[in-house]
Amino acid sequence: TPRVPAGPAVDADVTLEELERSVMNELRAVPELHRETVGKHLVMFTRLIEDDPTLALAHAQAAAAISSRLALTREAVGEAAYASGEFDLALREFKTAARVSGSPAYLPLIADCERGLGRPERALALAGHADVARLDKEGQVEMRIVASGARSDLGELDAALLTLKCKELTTASTAQWAARLKYAYADCLEALGRQAEAREWFLQVIAIDEDELTDARERLEELDAGR
Repeated sequence: TPRVPAGPAVDADVTLEELERSVMNELRAVPELHRETVGKHLVMFTRLIEDDPTLALAHAQAAAAISSRLALTREAVGEAAYASGEFDLALREFKTAARVSGSPAYLPLIADCERGLGRPERALALAGHADVARLDKEGQVEMRIVASGARSDLGELDAALLTLKCKELTTASTAQWAARLKYAYADCLEALGRQAEAREWFLQVIAIDEDELTDARERLEELDAGR
């Protein structure tokens, strides 16, 4: 049996019950001897990703060291690396996850890493990739947001705003992708100096972002304070 490298310490109260069923299903590909260890590191990754991405990265890497052919663990490393500002590592891991899984779902993440590395042109090239058509609605919206950001990086604010104009922008959906799209639109409007319109769109975000995954409320308060 190959030696399993020791990863960071796992909290005593961690159980695999914290993992989503889809994750548990993927873990079946891991040899039973190591399945619990990989699963517990993934639980720790989930617990830490928002507050301590560096430690979350160490847990994700510990899981990936045991199960390097699992897209799930490579994605976790990519996510934690991205949150830690390690865009080179994130890019490599997302590309590996895409290759292992054969899924186009990683395209927006790969494009966003290119932005993080200061290469907006590459992000825009990925936004025009044929596989974007294979993405689900959330993935297509995410790619649109990344492409808009790339336009902003290039100083093309009008084009950035235009990129976000699509039928999903006026959807009644309360899904997270809808909040993110409207937020990006509001952000773009503010960057263009169109504060009154930005305010209206931030209000729309607040109305559907019940879990406050965006900082739309704070942005609105800042706008109102600057009046």
